[in-house]
Amino acid sequence: MTRPIIGRVASEQRRSPGAQAPGHAGRDFSAGVVAEPGTARIAVDLLGGDHAPAVVVDGALRACQADPALQLLLVGPIEAAGEVLAALNPADRARVTTLAAPADRADLTRTTSPAGQPADMRRASQGGVTQGEAGQGGPGRRRVSRDNAGRTSRPAESWVESGVRTAILAVAQGLADAAVSAGNTGATVTSAALGLGRWPGVRRPPLAAVLPTAAGRIVLLDVGSSVDPDENTLAMHAALGAAYASVVHGVAEPRVGLLTIGTERGKGDRLRRAAATLFPTLALPANARYAGLVEGNDVVLGEVADVVVCDGFTGNVLLKGLETAYAVVGPPGAAADVPPRAAILLGVAGTIVVCHGAAGAHDVAAGIAFAADLHRRAVVAAIAGLIPHDEVAHD
Repeated sequence: MTRPIIGRVASEQRRSPGAQAPGHAGRDFSAGVVAEPGTARIAVDLLGGDHAPAVVVDGALRACQADPALQLLLVGPIEAAGEVLAALNPADRARVTTLAAPADRADLTRTTSPAGQPADMRRASQGGVTQGEAGQGGPGRRRVSRDNAGRTSRPAESWVESGVRTAILAVAQGLADAAVSAGNTGATVTSAALGLGRWPGVRRPPLAAVLPTAAGRIVLLDVGSSVDPDENTLAMHAALGAAYASVVHGVAEPRVGLLTIGTERGKGDRLRRAAATLFPTLALPANARYAGLVEGNDVVLGEVADVVVCDGFTGNVLLKGLETAYAVVGPPGAAADVPPRAAILLGVAGTIVVCHGAAGAHDVAAGIAFAADLHRRAVVAAIAGLIPHDEVAHD
């Protein structure tokens, strides 16, 4: 049984993962979802990524210019957020608000543009730490030190982790519909589990990515969240992946494969052998079926499975290797519509998209557009409706 996660949001502010988003009540998602126009409020972690905040600012600007119904909450240095505002047409600037990070929880109600930024939030964005903030705990907390002038300071990695926590908390409190970060995966997953809550039965939320194949597209999970799972964790990931393939790609009766080093019986390490015994007994959602063991070449060809399940270590190595190869020689087949280089975190009560740490501006823009599309299609609610639980576990 999954141990309940202590939520950080008041109960009246939480939304059940099975609840339909406004405007989507009563729709049938079993055969896929057609995107609908509508406003999407995306919290963007400006501090996440190897080249932040410059490429994140560039990506946010591109996304905002490409989607007139997009609203952005830029979380991070106010000066960097100001670059987005300065580059936008005056009519579009109202669609962008900013939030200094790290920020006290109370600051989440005080989002504003850089020109009207309160003094205490400006200090936060410039590296100062208030006394109250220095005493706060939580994931990613670092020791507070003082410089020669007696001012408090904090290591840079703490500010980065605080950025993604603040962005996810904005989703939890209803200030944003989704969050996007290219920052530390562990900090993102932990912040989402604590701030939004996991679905019952989901001990380790997986990251699901989509890759082009010679036959179409394939869902690969986990790609970095859980590097050392057990067979029961992989079984839950199989269910989540099948639901994702059905809802997002409209796959009827998704085929679920288990990635290993050979298709012969007994192949693989202890985890793969245990999972291969368990998977044929699973009752998977969306009329999905277990397609057996698959190898790396099956991921490229896409003929055996629509969903491939693996541990996060293997999945991350495979994902980065294939994406790099495709960037050099082109994707397999005649795939003109290449999926975004971003992954959705499944099994938490909110829409969270993770981009690569080495993401460029185009990747960040694609990740933001991906998050907006997921929200507009009520994907998280639809997937939750296919998993045999409809409430988030909280203490």
